[in-house]
Amino acid sequence: MKTLLALLLLISSLSWGADFQKGLTAAKQGDYATAIKEWTPIAEQGDAAAQFNLGVIYDNGYGVEQSYKTAAKWYTLAAEQGNVSAQYNLAIIYDNGRGVVQNYKTAAKWYTLAAEQGDVSAQYNLGHMYSNGEGVVQNYKTAAKWYTLAAEQGD
Repeated sequence: MKTLLALLLLISSLSWGADFQKGLTAAKQGDYATAIKEWTPIAEQGDAAAQFNLGVIYDNGYGVEQSYKTAAKWYTLAAEQGNVSAQYNLAIIYDNGRGVVQNYKTAAKWYTLAAEQGDVSAQYNLGHMYSNGEGVVQNYKTAAKWYTLAAEQGD
C-alpha cells in the first residue's frame, strides 16, 4: 500500500529545473536529506511534483522520521493541483486515519478524483467504498461500475 521510491523514479523522464533534477538524483541515490533540501523550496512555490515527492518521503520515512501528518500536508497541496498519485495517496491516508482524523467521506472524494483520471487502485477502492457504504451512500450498481473499470485495467 505504501508508495515506493519507484514512484519517484516514474516521473524522472519529465523535464524540470536543475534543482528538481538534483533532488531526484539524490533520492535515487538514497540521499533524502539533499532531496528534501532541493525539493522543499520548489514545493513551497507550488510545484506539484516536488510536493508529491516530499509526501512520499514523509509517508515512508525515507531519511526522516515518518510523519503521516506532514505527508498529508504535501499530498494535499499536490492533490489540489490534480496530481493523481497524490490524490490516491491522500485518499489512503484519510481512509486509514493516518496523521489525520479518519474520514471516509474525504477518502471517497480523493479516490473519486484519482479514479476519474484512470487510477486503477483508486477505482477498486472506490468500488469497495460504494459496496460497503463507507463515506458514500451504499450503491451496488456504482460499486460494480468502479470494480469493472478496475478489472478492465487488469485488477
